[in-house]
Order: sequence, then structure tokens, then C-alpha cells
Amino acid sequence: MCKARRTVSNVARRALSTASQDYAAGLTDEQVEQYRRDGYVALEGFASREECAGLMRRMGMIVERFDPAEQRSVFSTRKQKSDDYFMRSASGIGYFLEEGALGADGELTVPKDRAINKVGHALHDIDPEFRSFSRSERFQGVLRSLGYAHPTPVQSMYIFKQPGIGGEVVPHQDSTFLWTDPRPSCVGLWLALEDADEGNGCMWFAPGSQEQGVGRRFVRAEGSGGPVTFDRDVPPEYTSADLVPVPVPAGTLVLIHGEVLHMSKENTGTRSRHAYTLHVVEGGEGYTWSPENWLQRDDALPFEPMY
Repeated sequence: MCKARRTVSNVARRALSTASQDYAAGLTDEQVEQYRRDGYVALEGFASREECAGLMRRMGMIVERFDPAEQRSVFSTRKQKSDDYFMRSASGIGYFLEEGALGADGELTVPKDRAINKVGHALHDIDPEFRSFSRSERFQGVLRSLGYAHPTPVQSMYIFKQPGIGGEVVPHQDSTFLWTDPRPSCVGLWLALEDADEGNGCMWFAPGSQEQGVGRRFVRAEGSGGPVTFDRDVPPEYTSADLVPVPVPAGTLVLIHGEVLHMSKENTGTRSRHAYTLHVVEGGEGYTWSPENWLQRDDALPFEPMY
């Protein structure tokens, strides 16, 4: 069970920040305090609905390039696995299907744009529109407020949370997968492109759980070229009472501490829940990207700090 717990009422009152804030100028002291205390904070109005619609249109164009006949890699957080396609996506744009999108014969049961779980993991460096958005002054202002000297984006994902088949994301800590030595420094920046609520699989958090530290890591067992596995077969400890839902309107950016426990349930409803997630680590002096991480870039596409 998580030792640090907040009441639902207290979290609900302070989870959502005020709209119309100039995020390029940074966060308020209260927002930083919420992030440090609870492990997350929701920033309403970070992006306009028009900007969200533009990113969704751009992703529609990217999905058009995907040929399911050439590659069918299924993504599941319950069955963490790695294949060559998954590993190569660290330096590219990969397409990963929902478990429920394939029939017994291995064929898609829905159109391809309704079959994809996520697209990742280097959108922020490869696609011009996602790169420009991900490195905007708004993101830089937020990260300066959190104390990052050289914030370095290492992973980006466009998550579809498809209606009816959108898979569960089990409780986890982002630093399990994205580790820096000698200590973790990951922050997730999760942007709701559509309204997210309990009906379409919004985010859930265990407030204060980051105080427990990282319970396990997802590592390459034999160095940079080896298979990937958890270093300990001990999943995070929690109860359902530890987790609270955080529904947000489109355009809200949720900052996620790398060590806070969070999840999302299956989307069994009729509405999708598109989101764009960027993961950033400290790339400044005293921090090193772990060679044991699953995500390792090709020499041709090195990590690039925002500032």
C-alpha cells in the first residue's frame, strides 16, 4: 500500500490549475508546490482546442503512412515485451496496435486508424510539427520552473485510447523505464488532446506515492544489445483506495513526476481519448542516460536538450 496518501476531496480541489496562464513565463509557486507534494499537477489551458485539433490532424496524416500488412506489433502494459520493431522505434516513428484490434486470424477487426494503441517514440525529433510544438517556449517555461538546467526529451508518444478497445495502462512509475544515473530525473508532460474523464479512460494517480522511490527498473539484461526485462519481479504496491481519477478538459497539460504511481483504465465507452506525451530527463552536468534503459538512440539521432 502507498504510504503517502491524500484524500480525494483535497486532491480534486487542487488538481486543476487556472486557465489563461502564460506558461512560457513559468509556473506559479503553488503549482510547483502541488507537483512536489502530490507528484502531479494539471495545467488547464496549456494548449488551445485549435492546437489540439491541429496535432490530431497531423497524426491522422502520419497514420495514413502506416501499412498494417508490413508490421503488426501489439502494445500491452500487462505483458511488457520487446521486439526489434519496438527497439528501433526509439529512433523512429513506430505504430503499435491495440490487443483488441486483431481477430483470431491475426487480421484487423477495425479500420487501421481505430486499431492503433500508440505511435512513438521519437515524434518530437523527427516530425516537424510535433518537434516545433514539443520544444516551444511553453514547455521550456514549465521545465525551468521545475529546476531543469538542460531538459532533454527522450521519448514521445501519441496515445489514442480507442473507444471500446482502448487498453488499460497498469499502475507504473515512468522512471522505471527512463532512468538517469546516479538518480532519476524523469518528468512526464501529458497533454489531453480531447476531454478526458472516467468514461473514456482518464488518468489516475496515487498522490504522494513518489516519496517511496522507484521500486524496479525495466533494463537491458546484457548491456545495450541484450534482452529487456524488469530487474525485480515485484510490481508497485498499491490498493484501489490509493488512486484518484484526474479528469481534465482538452488542452490540459498534466505534469507527472517520474516516481509517482499512475495508471488509466480501459476505454469501454464510445469516445476516444487522444493524448500526446513527452518524457524529459535532466541532461546537464552530473546526470547520465543509463545504458541499461530499453530506449537507446542511434548515433545518427542523438538526444537534444531543449535549452
